[in-house]
Amino acid sequence: MNMKAAIAATLVLLSASVTAPLYAQETPKEALLILAKKDQTLAIVDPASLKVLKRVPVGHDPHEVIASTDGKTAYVSNYGFGQWNTLAVVDLTGQKPMPSIDLGPLRGPHGLDFVGGKTWFTAEAAKVIGRYDPATNKVDWVLGTGQNRTHMIWVAPDEERIITTNVSSATVSIIDKVIVNPPGPPPGANPGPPPTPRTDWNETVIPVGRGDEGFDVSPDGKELWVANALDGTVSIIDIDAKKVTQTLDANVTGANRLKFTPDGKLVFISSLRNPDITVIDAATRKVVKRIPVGHGAAGIIMQPDGARVFVSCSPDDYVAVIDLKSLQVTGHIDAGHEPDGLAWAVQR
Repeated sequence: MNMKAAIAATLVLLSASVTAPLYAQETPKEALLILAKKDQTLAIVDPASLKVLKRVPVGHDPHEVIASTDGKTAYVSNYGFGQWNTLAVVDLTGQKPMPSIDLGPLRGPHGLDFVGGKTWFTAEAAKVIGRYDPATNKVDWVLGTGQNRTHMIWVAPDEERIITTNVSSATVSIIDKVIVNPPGPPPGANPGPPPTPRTDWNETVIPVGRGDEGFDVSPDGKELWVANALDGTVSIIDIDAKKVTQTLDANVTGANRLKFTPDGKLVFISSLRNPDITVIDAATRKVVKRIPVGHGAAGIIMQPDGARVFVSCSPDDYVAVIDLKSLQVTGHIDAGHEPDGLAWAVQR
């Protein structure tokens, strides 16, 4: 190789080494999503390597995140205790922000779920729950709860039942879809067309402990477990009976989130005031372990295959990775400043 060819080859190699890092790795089929509140970003993480592939801006005070069923879009609530009224949208395939959703008077969006092709959300300052339809780019349904700080939301896969925690009211709302048959015309009146049945909702308000935020429905759909931050207790609700059947003195003051493992055997509870994660045996109702994770924790997400659980350690600026067999911390993810909401996205 002559001198000119050697120099040209060297320049090509140098150019490749400089430009290669500028191209982000594509989003894997299964991705972990992590919000960093202080940075106002959503981190797209490869759960195999635990490496952040991309950080995408998501606007003011992001608290919760949910992925669409096809795993291609993420929705983020811009909360601000009622100061903000938008949902940020992220293209997970393109790893870029999309136009945000203006919720108008529905201020303080927080809890999120994605069911039936639509994004369901709470709006704390408006005391409502709502539903956004990506197909029409509109909020197509809202329902008032009549409760203070309606915070987190769960929607049944068949969309027949909605559950919320209402922090300042110390209540849980179980809201069931019903079909109402309007009464016919009075005797002697023109009968006209037959009345059309319509959909309505019945809300059952259940008192629980003070400061109830995090909750989860057991995988068999029979029980609802609620963490009460101010009382340090856990309320267990029989969903069909719609009543509290047991209150556990679990010593979880400052409780933030509560999640069942996919097999329903264990319950994990995070606390912003305590340095560990509380693990409860769902059958015996006993605390089986407290796992040290740092100086406090918020969001929790279970890996769908039941191998690991990820916990946002907000004061420590990382997400702890816990092995579900050993119940030991096996790694950390540099998630940015003040990580909180977590989600799992599976591209289909």
